[in-house]
Amino acid sequence: MAQFSDPADAGSDVPSTAVEQARAAAVETAGSPDLVGEHLGATPEAPSAVPVGEDLGEVVTHSFASRLPGYVGWYWAVTLARVPGEEQVTVDEVVLLPGEQALLAPAWVPWHERLRPGDLSVGDVLPSTEDDPRLVPGYTTDDDSADDPEGSVVASEVGLGRERVMSREGREETAARWSAGEFGPRSAMARQAPGPCGTCGFFLPLAGSLRHGFGACGNVYAPADGRVVTVDYGCGAHSQATLAADDATEVVRSARYDTGTFDVLSD
Repeated sequence: MAQFSDPADAGSDVPSTAVEQARAAAVETAGSPDLVGEHLGATPEAPSAVPVGEDLGEVVTHSFASRLPGYVGWYWAVTLARVPGEEQVTVDEVVLLPGEQALLAPAWVPWHERLRPGDLSVGDVLPSTEDDPRLVPGYTTDDDSADDPEGSVVASEVGLGRERVMSREGREETAARWSAGEFGPRSAMARQAPGPCGTCGFFLPLAGSLRHGFGACGNVYAPADGRVVTVDYGCGAHSQATLAADDATEVVRSARYDTGTFDVLSD
């Protein structure tokens, strides 16, 4: 640890007045006096609780502007300390800290929290974490899925040999996402449909615990062909949709205009 023992600076007020000593410590750490700017101030550090009447010593942090390239708004913080009962001042710590106007990198976010639907491209690998709440072990019945009958059914599927299957939380999250999506009951297409998918001949129910709420569309002409849809979704390609022709309805073969609100002028 660097020491400053100049007799001229000895005494109980050394840390608060030893600007040059603190600057020398900052220059030593920075590697060049050009990287240490003006003195910004000194801040006394709160002393620890000691018996009344004893020497508290002193701990003061001096701040110097940083001229280090790429560190705009940062400052050098040099902490000087005097041990109780001693006159010698020592350098406790020299660090480079961000100020209020400092440019900082965004907070680091784990990859599994940054990932969004659609980010996975050809050749990418997306491993699931060991503690993924959407999955539970598929080879045991004494884990978290023991009180989940639907999870037990999925876990005991014959011939699949899957180590993990979806947990109840995972299935509920999936069901909520699908229901709120493009092929859910609140979509514009579903609100104008002649009937729900649950009554459509092209509806293929899913197997397992989600079969009562979801299925796949098998109508090549439907916008949801090959997609998972809710039983209460619907579209105009419903198998029971009919367009009954009215014999009295005139088939308009040319453009017609309502002339009741304007006059037709001829040449």
